[in-house]
Parts: sequence; C-alpha cells; structure tokens
Amino acid sequence: MLSAAIESEVAAFIQQHGGLKTDDGKKAIVRNGYLSERTIQTGLGGIEVKVPKVRDRCGSSIKFNSSLIPPYLKRTKNIEEFLPWLYLRGVSTGDFTETLKHLPGSDAPGLSAATISRLKQDWEQDYRDWSCRDLSNKRYVYVWADGVYSTVRMDDRLCLLVIIGSDETGRKELLALSDGYRESEASWTEVLMDLKQRGLKEAPKLAVGDSALGFWKAVAKCWPDTDQQRCWVHKTANVMEKLPKAMQPKVKEALHNIWQAETREEAYEAFDHCVERFSPKYPKAMQCLEKDKVSMLAFYDYPAENWQHIRTTNPVESVFATVRLRTAKTKNCGSRTTTLTMAFKLMEAAQKRWFRLRGYKLLADVIKGIKFVNGIKQNGDQKQVAV
Repeated sequence: MLSAAIESEVAAFIQQHGGLKTDDGKKAIVRNGYLSERTIQTGLGGIEVKVPKVRDRCGSSIKFNSSLIPPYLKRTKNIEEFLPWLYLRGVSTGDFTETLKHLPGSDAPGLSAATISRLKQDWEQDYRDWSCRDLSNKRYVYVWADGVYSTVRMDDRLCLLVIIGSDETGRKELLALSDGYRESEASWTEVLMDLKQRGLKEAPKLAVGDSALGFWKAVAKCWPDTDQQRCWVHKTANVMEKLPKAMQPKVKEALHNIWQAETREEAYEAFDHCVERFSPKYPKAMQCLEKDKVSMLAFYDYPAENWQHIRTTNPVESVFATVRLRTAKTKNCGSRTTTLTMAFKLMEAAQKRWFRLRGYKLLADVIKGIKFVNGIKQNGDQKQVAV
C-alpha cells in the first residue's frame, strides 16, 4: 500500500510538470530509477521502502521529495509521538529496547537507550525554541489558564502554568507552558509579562480560569481590559466539597439551572433561588458560590455559539487528564526540565487534533467590540438572533 501510494505520488508530480520540455521537444521531468532501499520503523515493525527518483533534463533544479517518506526519515510519526508517552508513563531510557521490541520488532537498533537520550535532548531544544517564539503577529480572543501539579524527584512538586489561546479564526493553540511556585500572582505575572515581551500586544477579550486568585491578580495587572470568566467545573467541584454526599445531586442540578439559563436575567433568578434554598443548612457552600457571582456569568456578553467553550477550562483539563494520570502513576518524572519537556511534547501532539471553536466567524465581531447581549449580536436597533 505504501509503495503504491509513493508511485501514485511521483506519477502526479511528473504529470504536474508535464508541460516542461527540453530543447528537442522531449519531456523535461522523467523517472530515473529509485533511491537505495531503506527501512522505516513503524508500529507494524520495519518496512522496506524504495523512493522513486526523477531527472530534470532541462536544468531547472526541480526535485521530487515524497511527502509520505521525507528524506532521512527513520521512524514514522506515530512512533515519535509514542516515545514521550512511554517515557512519561514511567519507562526508563534503559528499558525502551526491551519494551518496544513487541511493537516495532526485536530488530530495532534505532530505539536504543542512547537514541532515546538524544531524542530527549532534541525535545528540550524544541521546547526552548517554542518558549522564545515571536508572537508579534498573533491575536488571541479567548485564553484558558490553569495550574497543573506534578511530582518531581519524589520530594518536590512542580506547578505547570498552562495557557491555551484561541485566535481570531477560532483555532486553539498552546500559548504558554511554564513552571511556577504554586499558582502565585508573581508566577502568573511572569508568564503574562513574558508573552507581552515576545510581541503579544493585544490583550485577549476574555480569560477563563478557576478561582486561583494569583492568576486573576496577574490578569488585572497585565491585561486590565480583559473580562474574567470563572470556570463552572471548578466552581461546582468547590461547592460540592462543602456538602454532604446526599445533597450533592440536588445542589448540582440547581447549579446547572444557572449556567444553562438562556439569558443573564434567568441565570440571576436561578442563582438567587439556589442561594435562598440551600443557605440555611449549607452556608459555607453558598458563600463559595456567591463570591464569584459576576465573573461566573461573563459569558453572556459573548456569542452564544461560543458559550460551550468559554464557560469552563475544559480545553486545558481535557488535554492534561492524561498527563495527570501518568505523572500520578510514575514514582518520579525526572527533573524540572524533563517534566516541562514531556508535557510540551504531549500537548504539541494533542494540538494537531484540536477542533475550531463553534461560531468562529463571530470572533471578528468580538474583536471589533460589537456588543452581544445574552449571546445575541446587537446591530443598531436590530437583534440578530444567534443560531
């Protein structure tokens, strides 16, 4: 199948340049045998491949490079993504050859401990380059932030500060990944200031996060015009902690009635009803709910199509669920640099499968400052009902 795909690819390449002729009227781009056979390591084992060559007879420097088997490729992308997952899962570099022989095959000299160590160095360089990239041409409408804790060297805990941003086209990407001392204001301020120093001039319209005060203090300092949306998943969990298990389903249903309301007015009504109903018996739980009342309903000022994305920090939580699982299973994750690098490589692989935001075409109106009331765009005296 792979050979047939490569043959089809080279045939399409030659047809694409079929109009080029030599001085005597012959085709300029023609087949010219094959490159030396080489072995590509895949999840099915080693596969022998021969990539065709083409000849340019008119001297226009046209070359054929297969997109399926690029030059110098030794292992497929699924193997490259598989290695950091195994390492984070707790497989040491010395155990890789024994572990992987059941997948690529026992004859896999390219996956020795020395190779894994070299790959780790490459990953660390990738992370450093990514951390210094230029952001002057970027504009993010929404950002999601969260702190993820991981154990480092058994007796130390590392807090990964994560920010994911959505640009004006609705595409999400990893914006920042750094380590800090807990989720303190100083740590978050350092992350946000670094983004500004690398060219991120325009502050996002809305920031979504949990109730960690350090992040919100940093946002107020660095992005004073950015609206704040508290995560409903975190808030629900915080309220549930202060309730007996028997009451949790009833209170959770009341909370759902708040954030699922069609309008802000209905949400406030459901909010007041919940507080009035449960405050006499569970005052601490309701106090936890009330303290972020305004910021928990900020999403009503944005397009209704975006609500499912901006009510929670799920973009961060979903991708880090696996990271948390594996760091919890391992006895240690190595050094601070190793943990950061592994988290970066995992998120980099996951980022390729992220979907656009629903209603992304409305983000241009959000950037322009057009007002939305209860998710509906306001156009003069006319309301354009959101789909």
